[in-house]
Amino acid sequence: MNKYVLVLISVLTFLSNALKAQESEIVEVFKNQPVNFHGEKGDTLSIKRVQDGRLLFKKVKAPVFPEGTDVKLKMTLKSAGDAWDKSGSLFVVTEPDKIDIEDIANGTKTFPAAAGVKDYPGIKMTKDYIPALEILRFMTPFGVGYYSDEEAHPRIRYNRPVSIPNWAQDVIWEENISHLASELTGEFIIGVWIDTWTAEGYTIDVSFEYSGRPLLTNKVIPLVNTIYYAGQKHPDLFAYQDLETKFELPEDATNVKLHYITTGHGGHSGGDEFIKINNKVSVDGRKLIDFIPWRDDCASFRRFNPSSGVWTRQDTAYAYNKKGKKEYKEIEERLASSDLSRSNWCPGSKVSPEVVNLGNMKKGNHTLKISIDGTPIEGEKLNHWLVSAYLTYEE
Repeated sequence: MNKYVLVLISVLTFLSNALKAQESEIVEVFKNQPVNFHGEKGDTLSIKRVQDGRLLFKKVKAPVFPEGTDVKLKMTLKSAGDAWDKSGSLFVVTEPDKIDIEDIANGTKTFPAAAGVKDYPGIKMTKDYIPALEILRFMTPFGVGYYSDEEAHPRIRYNRPVSIPNWAQDVIWEENISHLASELTGEFIIGVWIDTWTAEGYTIDVSFEYSGRPLLTNKVIPLVNTIYYAGQKHPDLFAYQDLETKFELPEDATNVKLHYITTGHGGHSGGDEFIKINNKVSVDGRKLIDFIPWRDDCASFRRFNPSSGVWTRQDTAYAYNKKGKKEYKEIEERLASSDLSRSNWCPGSKVSPEVVNLGNMKKGNHTLKISIDGTPIEGEKLNHWLVSAYLTYEE
């Protein structure tokens, strides 16, 4: 075979691989699936419903990409009648052979003692227990979709400011999660949890898009997750102590990154949802994160929140009057609950991780420590922090 033929074969192979890489594949995980409390069940053949429908599990079969791939997540949510903002989480069970949140939720296993802190079980990794790997934290908006129909719900039109021509019919979140491709190809277990207590709840669609483009595949280690998927106590532990966990790197690692997701909750005035509280995260005594997680752009999500409570407040406007002249004028302005600033979230928002590059790390034992100056639960003030963290690295 002469060299020209070899070159032609190489070029054709390259073009063939390039074309294959451009042909993305979409895997549908949930479609029009209800998530609720004692409500409509939806698919009961491929989906396990626990916590009375607030927590779902499904085994997913996705393509395998020996040379790696991009992975994009798309989630669509609309209310089926729940009028409130709720915490939500999409996650993966990474090592089903060990004790995991699915075992706990199904009642087949119990949390190992070492995986908890006093009254807060199942929040950190041990040799026997792997916490859920959170791939999307989201917050449901107030009533999107269901209450967006102003004919069916006439009072809703009085909630809508002039800047919102129409209420949104759903909310869509998209996230590039290619760094988690090792846990999202082949066969794996996906879970979704929404903290709803209504029979109506929500309806969701979830899908993954795989590009097939060759891409370096990371190793992933879930470290902590304080979300009460299995009905644990609201995690106000940070009001009393730091959260510390030890983890082991099985080999020397390069390009190690810490991914940290945090949101504060407690929806009363003075609760952790509405006050600025510092978060500090360190690994092996090295401070990596020191910030106040806060969102002050929540008014930009107003179109997703038709059933949000609304009140008026006095204000002074400097604007043109009917004669075209500028003047100061006392006005009453709508203020929606969904407009208020919050601890790293807004009703209708996703919560992307804070990512810190740790560089290279040696094989062996290491320690993660999370400190939050949270406030304790007091009566109906359910102050708590939902945090999760995981490492990604290259071998």
